[in-house]
Amino acid sequence: MSFSKNSSFYRLFAGILILIGILLFPPKVFFDYDFESFFPQDDAELTFYNAFRKEFENDNDYLLIAVGAENAFDSKFLYDFQSLQQKLSGIEGVERVGSILDIEEVVINPFGVNRKKLLRWEDDDQLEAAKEKILSSERWKGNLISQNADFLLMIVHNKQQISKEEGDELYAEIKGILATFDFPKTYTAGKIKAQGEFVSLLQEEFAYFLAISFGLIILILFLIFRSWWTVLVSIIVITVGISWALGLSLYFEKALDVMSVMQPTILSIIGLAALVHYFNHYLNYLRHGYSKEEAIQNAFSEISIAVFLTCLTTALGFISLYLTSVPSLKLFGLYTGIGVLLVFAAVVLLTPALLYLIPVMESKNQASRALFWRTKMRFGFSWVIRRQQWIIIGFSGLSLFALWGLTQLKVNGYILDNLPREHELVQEFSFFDQEFGGSKPLEFQLKSGPGAENLLDLGVLNELEKVEDFIQANFKTAVILSPLSLLKGLNQAMNSGNEKAFSVPSLGQFKRMEPYLERAFEDFPTAVLSEDRKMGRISTRMEDIGSYKSTILREKLEAFLSTEIDPELLSVQITGTSHLIDISHESVSQQMLKGLSVAFLIVAIIAGFLFRSWRISMIVLLPNVIPLLWMCGVMWILGVELKLTTAILFTVAFGIAVDDSIHFMSKLRLELGKGRQWLYALKRTFIDTGKAIILTTIILSSGFAVLMFSQFGVTFYSGLLISMALVFALLADLLLLPVLLIRLGKIWEKKKPNSPR
Repeated sequence: MSFSKNSSFYRLFAGILILIGILLFPPKVFFDYDFESFFPQDDAELTFYNAFRKEFENDNDYLLIAVGAENAFDSKFLYDFQSLQQKLSGIEGVERVGSILDIEEVVINPFGVNRKKLLRWEDDDQLEAAKEKILSSERWKGNLISQNADFLLMIVHNKQQISKEEGDELYAEIKGILATFDFPKTYTAGKIKAQGEFVSLLQEEFAYFLAISFGLIILILFLIFRSWWTVLVSIIVITVGISWALGLSLYFEKALDVMSVMQPTILSIIGLAALVHYFNHYLNYLRHGYSKEEAIQNAFSEISIAVFLTCLTTALGFISLYLTSVPSLKLFGLYTGIGVLLVFAAVVLLTPALLYLIPVMESKNQASRALFWRTKMRFGFSWVIRRQQWIIIGFSGLSLFALWGLTQLKVNGYILDNLPREHELVQEFSFFDQEFGGSKPLEFQLKSGPGAENLLDLGVLNELEKVEDFIQANFKTAVILSPLSLLKGLNQAMNSGNEKAFSVPSLGQFKRMEPYLERAFEDFPTAVLSEDRKMGRISTRMEDIGSYKSTILREKLEAFLSTEIDPELLSVQITGTSHLIDISHESVSQQMLKGLSVAFLIVAIIAGFLFRSWRISMIVLLPNVIPLLWMCGVMWILGVELKLTTAILFTVAFGIAVDDSIHFMSKLRLELGKGRQWLYALKRTFIDTGKAIILTTIILSSGFAVLMFSQFGVTFYSGLLISMALVFALLADLLLLPVLLIRLGKIWEKKKPNSPR
């Protein structure tokens, strides 16, 4: 590519036309957060759940509302609570509302069906009797009424698979109705609330990180170059590059989500790192007496391939996430990878022309700073030469320790994983976990076995009771809704409402209740049995204990089912959105290996292309694998757990960290192409690229460190772990890589190309 004055202005003009097109026909900017975008799409469990919810319903389309008072059995409070329930029931988008006010005591006798409310407060005696009955029953206390009897629970079931926009409108209307009541305390938790809160936070953080990215650019460039022209050029170029990148994703209707918060910072610091390499070479040529035009042409011609390769490896590191089966990660990786290449395009298209247009006034101290850097880098190379053995021992020891730390890492994630545990939204969900049996939906599919006619066979019901007892004892769930719980309630009704009769009916009792079954299933709060009675569900809630403990419980359940439940009568399978989120965290090793395998292959191919040697390819890989190992050690020390959103960072970190190695090896190739001896070429490479590698690492690591100010877990850990990995990569490139290359001098002499190409 030519970087003459005329061709540079043509490219600038083309870049301006693209930007004008975006401004004249702006894409629609919209934010979204969908829990289901983190489900692994190629997993058989998702296919199973989709069939399950088609038969029954979506398990997380509800809003939990806890309404508090000093005494939940106060008649005025109960009237207000009833009024609230009636108003919420009339909202469009609400399918049904349930609370303890709906619970009926049913008595079936020869004279018919007698129904009366469990909680009545027409007079003090009725209220006191209801209070005693409710608080003495484990079915209601801690489920629909809190343990201390100071909160009542209301469950609002909203429209199935409600859209984000409809959910926002519905939750706003519910909040508005709640505000008309003078309740001392209210808590809410559910999908329509969480998604709205996430998007509000997304909008705040997106604007915040967009602003802070440009502030960071100004600060870093001023500290490095002390010149206004570098700031001006960088702001223009990076603004255009980010506009192109975000514009492309929005034109393809890619919503800005929890992953997109990081994009402005990522793209700006990667673009800035590329610009620093160009500015550094450009100023070096000016100091050596070259004219402005010669300096621009030489600087851009000499390192554009190396800069392109570094941007390419970074982009492919992100794009490799497309190989995962999680939609949110796939799209984040794809559009961020393309965005990196668009930022590189903006740098190459716009920067040369802007440098021709803007007068360059070098700082008075620039020459002395350049001499300082060369002196320090010469000293650094000598230090490395003298301590080769200690460097190898040190890196080996730390890597072995980090490898041990990797074996100690625990895979664990939560439903609200992207928010810190002390966040208000997380605290509200935790309130329901502690007071009302849980906020996390828990679902099981039931199927009658080949030895049973349907799920209502007496033998199946006895097996099902063992399953439900196990679930309640181990999963610590809220009230269970199932075919069995319905039949137990009917049995109680046919025994004068006796609490002790809430049990599996005998064969004779079951025959007496058969005339009432169809109506009973129609009136039940939720569908729990298919029309042919061969398929059913257990529906309940539990505390969000994390995927690690959930996996242990699931394995315990599977062992129980295989040894205690007769498969000829009953089969049970866990399912639901919470289960899918848990298994998405469990798939981290598979997702991580996919991404890293592709990234390793790409870097090996690039190194092989540059040097025509597989040995050198392996040498280039080694200093970039070590930072990933050390990341594991840091995670273990800090107690950071492996989950889907932290596992992908290994691929991203590798794609960015390898840039320094490529710059180093590209410069070494140029020096060797000039006919220099291996050790001298290595010394020149270390001195000339050392400054740029250190500066770009400072830029990249400080840029990623800014992400630690985010409230989102994925953004925070991206900042923490990637910035540390980049520092580790710097140490590996300036200490370990030269030591390894010294030992490969003889191999190069055999493979040495005739020209740098």
